[in-house]
Amino acid sequence: MTKILVIEDESSVRANLLELLDAEEYDAVGAENGMIGVMWALEHLPDLIICDVMMPEFDGYEVLRLLRQEPATATIPFIFLTAKADRSDLRQGMDLGADDYLTKPFTRSEILSAIETRLAKVSALKEQYGACQQDTAALQNQIRVLQQQVSEQEGLLVSLREQIQGAVPKINVAIHMMKNLESPEQRDRCLQLLQDVYADELELINQIPNLDELLPEGNLDLLRELRLLS
Repeated sequence: MTKILVIEDESSVRANLLELLDAEEYDAVGAENGMIGVMWALEHLPDLIICDVMMPEFDGYEVLRLLRQEPATATIPFIFLTAKADRSDLRQGMDLGADDYLTKPFTRSEILSAIETRLAKVSALKEQYGACQQDTAALQNQIRVLQQQVSEQEGLLVSLREQIQGAVPKINVAIHMMKNLESPEQRDRCLQLLQDVYADELELINQIPNLDELLPEGNLDLLRELRLLS
C-alpha cells in the first residue's frame, strides 16, 4: 500500500486530508509539525509527502531542505500546501526541489490528481532504472564472455609459440642431417621427420580460429613463408 505522510499543523486540515486519503486506500499518516514530520520521514521513508508551508518549529521550506539533504529521502515526491500563491514563494519551493504546489483551499480532485501524477512519474522512473540495470547486467555479462574468449585465445597463442619454438631445433637437426647424408633411406627418414613436425604444427595452427586477426603481420608473414598459413 502506498504510504503518504501529511505534515500539517492545522488539525482540521490534517484530519480532512487523512480521511480523504484513507478513503482512496492510501496508507496515510499525519504529523502536526515539521520537526515530527522530518523525523517520521527519515525513519519510515514514505512514498510521497504533503507538507504545509507555514508551520511552527520547522516551516515547509526547512522540512524540504532537510529531507533533500538525506540520500534516503532526497527523491521522495514532495507537494507543498500553501495559503498564499505568491510567485516568489512558489519559486523558493521549486528551487528547493518541490514537485508541486497546491493553494488552499484545494478540491478533492486537485489533491488526488497531484498525488497520482507524482506517483506515476516515480513509477516510470523506477521502470526506466530497472531497465537500465538489466541492460547494464547484460553488458557486463558480454564483457565477461569476451574477456574469457580473449584469455582462451591468449592461452592458445602461448601454446602455439612454445610448440613452434620446440619444433625449430628438430627442423634444424633434420636439415643439418640431410646435408650430410648420402643414403636415400637416411634422407627419407629425415624428410619424414620434417613432414611429421610440419603436420604437428599445421594441426596446432588450425585449432586457433581467426589466427590472422590475432597475430602481428610479421608473424603472419613467417607462417606464410613456412606454408603453415594460407
